[in-house]
Amino acid sequence: MKRSDRDAAYVEFVESRQTRLRRAAYAICGDWHRAEDLLQTALTKLYVAWPRLAREGGEDAYVRRILVSTHLDNVKRASYRREVVGADADLVHAAQTGRVDDRDALITALQRLPEMQRRVVVLRHVLDLSVEQTAADLGISAGTVKSHHSRGVARLQELLTDQTVKEDRR
Repeated sequence: MKRSDRDAAYVEFVESRQTRLRRAAYAICGDWHRAEDLLQTALTKLYVAWPRLAREGGEDAYVRRILVSTHLDNVKRASYRREVVGADADLVHAAQTGRVDDRDALITALQRLPEMQRRVVVLRHVLDLSVEQTAADLGISAGTVKSHHSRGVARLQELLTDQTVKEDRR
């Protein structure tokens, strides 16, 4: 395959998935600026591996793995600081409006989940992956995915419900 054909295939792939991948990156890290950086890094790494992936397939899984592993690398860095500003305000707003589907509140609640639970919930619900695909992407067993998913969803419901109860008492 010629380089121009490879590049065209890469551009087509990115254009068809960029919006969905950007949303996934945001759900993983909770900040649009970091999400843009995370996605850019992932797409750069994808481009480097594109000749091999174009032959073998698995581009979607590869870019999802890059998103998750790059975010983990960022979290592990000593200089990385995570600030959640106005987290309670977002949850209160969701509770006041009665809309637990409020994206800002949901993203804020996602950021309060432990790292693995958040990754599993994002892959399962934002990217709509199966248990098996999520397990393969994260390098864990299907049972572990189910466990993290169950705990993560329960904790999300708890976070969103707690704020509703607090508002009802006022």
